[in-house]
Amino acid sequence: MSRVGKKLIPIPAKVEIKIDGQTVTVKGPKGTLSHDVHPRIQVKTENGEVTVTRGTDERQDRALHGLTRALIANMVTGVSEGYRRTLIIEGVGYQADLRGQDAVFKLGYSHEIVMTPPDGIAFEVPKGQRPSIVHVDGIDKQLVGQVAANIRELRPPEPYLGKGIRYSDEVIRRKAGKSGK
Repeated sequence: MSRVGKKLIPIPAKVEIKIDGQTVTVKGPKGTLSHDVHPRIQVKTENGEVTVTRGTDERQDRALHGLTRALIANMVTGVSEGYRRTLIIEGVGYQADLRGQDAVFKLGYSHEIVMTPPDGIAFEVPKGQRPSIVHVDGIDKQLVGQVAANIRELRPPEPYLGKGIRYSDEVIRRKAGKSGK
């Protein structure tokens, strides 16, 4: 039995889960998310908890069991608490700012980079902090992570001076520069 798949998902107060055939819809104070479950996986709600079961012990069913449980648990967390990914911008002259809902990045290129958030994502840039910090907020864990990865890709951190955009929990292994005689 899958260790992840057999864990029950508690349903917090203010969160509703609706199962319509193979579609699971989770509605909470922050929004609504929906997921189509594979036909070989069954999802049930009982006693304020969600149970995910599989039909057989085939390899694909075992893989889908834990995956489906994790995706539903992430949806429940997203609509109740939300997700946040924090990026740190380091480098002389590198900075981020908000223009309406769009994030504007100055990263040493000849132009500013304007990034418009997709639906369900919000940017937050606290003022007056060095190095600059950008928060990516949303209810969909996958979308928050993808948008944060797209921002990091604009100027990945480099190992010699540590300049660039990195995640707040990322550690950049620094390299020694040239060694002169």
